[in-house]
Amino acid sequence: MAEFVDSTQFSFVSMEHDILKLWEEIGAFKKSLENTQDKKPYIFYDGPPFATGLPHHGHLVASTIKDIVPRYWTMRGRYVLRRFGWDCHGLPIEHEIDKQLGMSAQQAVEEMGVGGYNDQCRAIVQRYVSEWRHTISRLGRWIDFDEDYKTMDPWYMESVWWVFKQLWDKGLIYEGVKVMPVSTALGTPLSNFEATSNYMDVQDPAITVLFKLTDEDAYLAAWTTTPWTLPSNLAICVGDDIEYVLVTDPDSGRDFYIAADRASTYGVYEEKARLPGRALVGRKYEPLFPYFADQVGQGAFVVVADDYVTTESGTGMVHQAPAFGEDDYRILRDHGIEAFACPVTVHGEFTEEVGDFAGQHVKNADKDIILYLKDRGALFRQETIQHSYPYCYRSDTPLIYRAIPSWYVNVTSIRDKLINANEQIRWVPSHIKSGRFGNWLEGAQDWAISRNRVWGTPLPVWINDTTGNAVCMGSIEDLKDHTGVTVEDLHRENVDSLTFTVAGEDGEYRRVSEVLDCWFESGSMPYAQLHYPFENTNVFTAGFPAEFIAEGLDQTRGWFYTLTVLAAAIFDKPAFRNVIVNGMVMAEDGKKMSKRLRNYTPPDELMEAYGADALRLYLINSGLVRGEEQRFADSGVRDMTRRVLLPWYNAFSFLKTYAAIDDWSPDKGLHFGDNVLDQWIMSRLQTLKANIGTEMESYQLYNVVPQLFVFIEDLTNWYIRLNRARYWGEEVTADKISAYSALYTALLELCRVMAPFTPFLSEYLYRELATLSGKAPSPESVHLCDYPTAEEDFVKPSLEVAVDRMQQVILLGRQKREEVKIGLRTPLLALTVVNRDQSLLDEMAELTSYIADELNVQNVKYDAEESAYIELVAKPNFPVLGKRLGKEMKRFQKAIMTLDADAISALQAHGEIEIEGERFTNEEIEVLQQAREGTGTVSNSRIAVDLDCDLTPELVRGGYAREIVNRIQRARKEDGFDVSDRIRVVYAVEGELAQAASEHGQDICSEVLALDWHVGEVPENGHSTEIAGFSFRFTLQRVKRE
Repeated sequence: MAEFVDSTQFSFVSMEHDILKLWEEIGAFKKSLENTQDKKPYIFYDGPPFATGLPHHGHLVASTIKDIVPRYWTMRGRYVLRRFGWDCHGLPIEHEIDKQLGMSAQQAVEEMGVGGYNDQCRAIVQRYVSEWRHTISRLGRWIDFDEDYKTMDPWYMESVWWVFKQLWDKGLIYEGVKVMPVSTALGTPLSNFEATSNYMDVQDPAITVLFKLTDEDAYLAAWTTTPWTLPSNLAICVGDDIEYVLVTDPDSGRDFYIAADRASTYGVYEEKARLPGRALVGRKYEPLFPYFADQVGQGAFVVVADDYVTTESGTGMVHQAPAFGEDDYRILRDHGIEAFACPVTVHGEFTEEVGDFAGQHVKNADKDIILYLKDRGALFRQETIQHSYPYCYRSDTPLIYRAIPSWYVNVTSIRDKLINANEQIRWVPSHIKSGRFGNWLEGAQDWAISRNRVWGTPLPVWINDTTGNAVCMGSIEDLKDHTGVTVEDLHRENVDSLTFTVAGEDGEYRRVSEVLDCWFESGSMPYAQLHYPFENTNVFTAGFPAEFIAEGLDQTRGWFYTLTVLAAAIFDKPAFRNVIVNGMVMAEDGKKMSKRLRNYTPPDELMEAYGADALRLYLINSGLVRGEEQRFADSGVRDMTRRVLLPWYNAFSFLKTYAAIDDWSPDKGLHFGDNVLDQWIMSRLQTLKANIGTEMESYQLYNVVPQLFVFIEDLTNWYIRLNRARYWGEEVTADKISAYSALYTALLELCRVMAPFTPFLSEYLYRELATLSGKAPSPESVHLCDYPTAEEDFVKPSLEVAVDRMQQVILLGRQKREEVKIGLRTPLLALTVVNRDQSLLDEMAELTSYIADELNVQNVKYDAEESAYIELVAKPNFPVLGKRLGKEMKRFQKAIMTLDADAISALQAHGEIEIEGERFTNEEIEVLQQAREGTGTVSNSRIAVDLDCDLTPELVRGGYAREIVNRIQRARKEDGFDVSDRIRVVYAVEGELAQAASEHGQDICSEVLALDWHVGEVPENGHSTEIAGFSFRFTLQRVKRE
């Protein structure tokens, strides 16, 4: 992708590379830390990405947020350490190694041993470090890659052991069997939050099976979408209060029980009996398969009841396979049934216990199981359904649910602590607090933290092989005290062989085989990144909970959750005080970004085309910072250059150009005069700084960036455009110095304000502004400056309102001109500004010259008698009021729409009004302005203008003069004149154009910087154009100023 270069030929990309070199040369990031190391710490946690892939757009969103906030607080004088982290253990690494070796982890360990396999895993962790460092640095993010933390570092793992030991000592760790989601492709269970991250719409078989009762010539009809679980069936569950009917199948003549509410979905049957579910409880039936028939002695093949059974689908009877369903497992235990069968490996293959299907993957075995049932007359109905089903987020293969022996954190017992911790967190966006995250906490289940894997932090539990007693290690020193061995690395190859005995106790203590879930390691990050409590206790104590974290929406059930569980369990606190949750980034086509589909531009290519500043602005000006999903469009990045960066750069270029002409520099002293727009832009600057401070304190970036955009628009499209003539004068007057001072100050302060958001252009312009004084910048980087705060002496709120209304007056005036098709170059006689607030009109009177120039009118008047120009009309806000009033809406609609002017004015003044005993706010009633007949009034909700659009010959000629100016200005640019060059114009005109050129000659000369303006002979190679059908020919010649 080629670099996008704007029409000025200024390369933002080249500039950014120069700034990266500058930061490296002066050690800017390091100096920002050195300058604040004695200040109050601001603790920020950087969530560790898996070290198995390259950074994608989602990482860029979070990285941008995680750069803006620390930069801002550093400039506010806080000490913000920033360390990059790597998630090195777990499935992602093992999955990569298994693919690389072409064999499973189990096979690899058999061939090369635990140590050899872990060496393979350790080797690929560093594979993408240089790419990550390049991309994240290219984005402009300042973070320490040299002093990073890795979850595989022994000192990190030791702190993880300490965290586990704290939970162990609090009685929150237990070993048990639970039905969990299992990735059969990877041969491992997943956490509940991992299992919910990748759903796909799939088609599965749905079958109804008949189970023969032992005490009656009748059957029980049960429906399932997992035929592969039927060989492990051990019970049938009904609902106590559900009504069931005994019906006869006319085709087979067999009687079967089915829920009364579901019978009609299967056909029309003769009803022979009706009874509640509780009447079926305890009845026995024959096993469908012979494999576990001997479990009848443990209570199997009986009808049980539970409230989870419904009649929304199926038959109102649910077959129970306790090894493959969480409710199934619970229900059989609740009924005291000890029977259990789990003939499926963690790789999803049937064991030899199920002879007919041994070795088959359960999903592939469905069709053979269905055929088996059909051949034996047990299959009553077969169909196909489409539904959403969980898939492994790493291998994209369907999960199964299977009973797994595992170690658990007893989360349910501390659920209240989690909820209390959540109450102390500021969530942005706020709805996540009680919504997505709060709901997840309220339903939090015990957390399975062990994995039957190789590459990970070993579970620090040793169990006596005779007594069954257990000892938990909390440190390397603990391990040495028990085993007499000091280890330098805690991975399995170093600790699995370590055993010990306890005096007076039979047996030997051996470590359990599992490793910890990598989510447990990342949740331990606040402690382990500091090697707490073995080091840095003061640093940790002073900075816990952290001030700030930020990650994507998917982490509400991932890292945000594990951080909260461990902090609440150990310290009864949240792990963090503030969190920004960004939404998920999709490709422009609405699909997931995919290398295979090539539906996105890689991040590095994007930044080399448009620059990192443009990318950062695009990301934080999107719905992503509100937690919303966003379709990423490259054109949006390019648009940031056009809308923001280029106007900002051009504003500086304007100042530099004219400052050079007048030899003006800020070191000669700044002077602020009484020009109303100078006062306005200085006040706007203070308001911007104050508002940003408020919003950044609340971490609401989505309220900050639009304000920055509006200020840049005010500075470039309003302040500079309306003030250009002040810089054109020959003399360096006090007024011109005031103009320079205001523009210089606004640009310098804007560099500081924008520094956290657009670090590159802010740095470049900050240093360029220093060259106006011929000195090196001090401090040497904008990022070493204090963040600017509002200066009350410059604040003029009423003036800001007045200029805002002036801007609206100008827009309304242009709108009216478009309606009557009179161009802006044609002068009009008069404009009346209409508003009932006389004090506002008085303030706007100081802006009269700007309004007159912008709308090209000869007279501007102000009138507070709104009723002479417009009438106010009230209208109900239907979406809001409809919900509140319901059936009464129609009655109040009529009352609202017939409010008179006095009542509407009262509503506007007080913000509410009472109508027929009901109170309404100005949010519930909209006030519209309508022009009175016979006026040329146009209005919005804040102000109105009445524009006299009658044209006279004199006005028309004035328009011609403006057209002449336009043509000459174009020619100046085409002929390569500098903005300060004075010229001689020789022209030839015809018709009414000649009179216009003569009448307005002085004004034309002033606008085009002509020292000589006269009619003469124009050569053939002169400029030639046409205005209103009349020929206008002219030549330009540079004239030296005396």
